[in-house]
Amino acid sequence: MSTNRRQFIHGLGAIALADLLRGEARAPHFAPKAKRVIQIFCPGGVSHLDTFDYKPELEKRSGQPMPGAEKEVSFQGANGALMKSPWPFVPGGQSGKMMTAGLPHLGELADQMAFIHSMQSRSNTHGPACVAMNTGFVFEGFPSAGAWTSYALGSMNDNLPAYVAIPDVRGIPPAGPANWTSGFLPAQHQGVAFSAADPIRNLERPSGVSAATDAASRDFAKMLNIRHAEQHAGDADLRARIASYELAASMQLSAPEVSDLARESKATQELYGVNDRNPLLAAYGRNCLLARRLVERGVRYVQLYCASRASGVDGFLNWDAHKTLQSDYERHFPILDKPTAGLIRDLGARGLLADTLVLWTTEFGRMPTCQEGTLGRDHNPDAYTVWMLGAGVKNGASYGATDEFGRRAVENVATVYDYWATVLQLLGLDHQKLSWYHNGINRRLTDVHGHVIRQILA
Repeated sequence: MSTNRRQFIHGLGAIALADLLRGEARAPHFAPKAKRVIQIFCPGGVSHLDTFDYKPELEKRSGQPMPGAEKEVSFQGANGALMKSPWPFVPGGQSGKMMTAGLPHLGELADQMAFIHSMQSRSNTHGPACVAMNTGFVFEGFPSAGAWTSYALGSMNDNLPAYVAIPDVRGIPPAGPANWTSGFLPAQHQGVAFSAADPIRNLERPSGVSAATDAASRDFAKMLNIRHAEQHAGDADLRARIASYELAASMQLSAPEVSDLARESKATQELYGVNDRNPLLAAYGRNCLLARRLVERGVRYVQLYCASRASGVDGFLNWDAHKTLQSDYERHFPILDKPTAGLIRDLGARGLLADTLVLWTTEFGRMPTCQEGTLGRDHNPDAYTVWMLGAGVKNGASYGATDEFGRRAVENVATVYDYWATVLQLLGLDHQKLSWYHNGINRRLTDVHGHVIRQILA
């Protein structure tokens, strides 16, 4: 078969398959502010009291018992006295938003962030809480926010996934792929997991197969797929399988290019810290740069992890600082700080923040007291902080508040349902209308709850 004829057939096949697979995506419910999302997730339960939630009374009364909670028992047992942060809080940006001195690069960007200080989790255990933050449910098997976004809006490119999950070089988060699963949605909406250090596997053509033979084989498979899909038009699993193979073929060219960070200028690489002497900072920096390259090329949703699941030593691989908070966070702060700030600055410089939403998330907060006999903090599902910035977000906004010690959210208490209702709103989606019928129920990312937090919208 001639090259021109093969290209013609390949083009017809692509059109036919696109038509067969069309219908999973739909138009937004209203004009969106954001077209794409980068969600940064820090597993381990980042302490709001040592990062973004300034509590002068905690500093003032550090070392004293917490009033009314002298014998309180939390996740790992008894708690000691109130414990102030090892780092001072300093004014950030032009607004003077108080943030930890441990994150100086992010502190410079405080004016762009909208903080939610009153988040509460439905679980005090890492796995269920991570899954709840990402899917709205503490049980595994429900679609993640990225999968819902892919299902609702589809892809903006033909050669890369709509949804990519980038695990940290230190490992996958608690509950692993359950954080980026498609659940009961069609399988093509699940996150494709790869990173700068661990690129997509099995994309290269076998050494014994020529390019012409490979192309001819794909053309023949495409013809069979079209015929079979036409005969089984209502089979969603079949459509998902065909779509995944078509995408894999396209990614043979696109994935190596998007992963080639050497194409970036030295100034850009320095901005992200990709050559830093700290290998963990450099690895996360490369993942941040990969995230920008992905959204720049039309990936709809990127989930970017900073840290991994728990290890035998609390707080060593993630933010779970039960015993030695200061030394743990002095290890984690620099890894998060410069690359994340570099990503935000780079998105802004390239004009991508105009229609890109950047989220910073974790699964729960920490106690204002020390764990008994330690210099760390136990889990606290009753209060934590998240933030977002970019498309449609009000610069410098703060929503909700915790009590004087940061023990509980007490003002404008927010849930993961409220959070995702707000994100979907920015994507032009009504969270009450975005649903999938499963096991007799019209399931939603926000379950049967949630309201849009309009106070942080521009």
